[in-house]
Amino acid sequence: MRVIFAGTPEFARIALERIQTSGHTIALVLSQPDRPAGRGLKLQASAVKQFALAHGIAVCQPRSLRLDGKYPEEATQAREAIAAAHADVMVVAAYGLLLPQWVLDDMSPSPAHPGRLGCINIHGSLLPRWRGAAPIHRAIEAGDTHTGVTIMQMDIGLDTGDMLLTESLPITEQATTATLHDAVAHLGADLVVRALDMATDRTLSAVKQSEVGVTYAHKIEKQEAAIQWEQDASAIARRVRAFNPFPGASAHIRGETIKLWHAYADAASPGAALPGTIVAIAPSSIAVAAINSIVHITELQRPGGKRLTVAEFLRGFELQVGMRFDSSSS
Repeated sequence: MRVIFAGTPEFARIALERIQTSGHTIALVLSQPDRPAGRGLKLQASAVKQFALAHGIAVCQPRSLRLDGKYPEEATQAREAIAAAHADVMVVAAYGLLLPQWVLDDMSPSPAHPGRLGCINIHGSLLPRWRGAAPIHRAIEAGDTHTGVTIMQMDIGLDTGDMLLTESLPITEQATTATLHDAVAHLGADLVVRALDMATDRTLSAVKQSEVGVTYAHKIEKQEAAIQWEQDASAIARRVRAFNPFPGASAHIRGETIKLWHAYADAASPGAALPGTIVAIAPSSIAVAAINSIVHITELQRPGGKRLTVAEFLRGFELQVGMRFDSSSS
């Protein structure tokens, strides 16, 4: 099939590479504009754009696709590029721009292109659970034991389209968003190629989403990083894993905001210690009181520093039993 691919970060690049090596033709890539990055804040191309340029694939980078928006000229140029690509399908993966109705209409089957598949999306959850922007984070935070990938026919709603393919994978008790992201990305890449192959063979069919069990994975906000110690230890440990690598769970102590990268829950009672109080220190973990339980922190980071084990961290930052982490990083 001739494919237009719309995506921006590494999650999408993995799928783009898999499609490109599968025998399907990438006719055009849509990706977000270059952004300042790094200490020098130099403009940097997205992972998807870098791959496309390295393989001689045309790239279009509109700031918006809205014809009536702030950048109508760029949207019009994108529309012309999409038409010129004569594609059978648009694959969307973590693109970062909303697709307006005209994109869905232009990619729909027509007398000139009766076999078009339209726009399909690689979504990192088992829909209808975790529609929205942050399905991997929210699945870990909620304590889900499984997640997966849905290849979905796009419509104008928020992840409400018909499902074409789904496949699940387990969420282990050690999984972080970083590790689960990679597993979901590779599963999504394999699954979308399977969908394209099935569409070519005319064996792909759609199933409507259930309206039972719908949940929304709202965008992760930086202010969510601050650990609220007035929770049970399991909820805190899940949040630490969910926010690794972004935005990084944090807690305030001795005048500094410390990032917490790894932690695990302990059902032992903290006794009379208030939530956030350090109740024990060992070379491998710092035990902190939660509600009716204890959180063991095993990897930390000071502002501007590196991620460290507890033993490494304590060499440069003294902590004592009885000290208390604040519930806010402000």
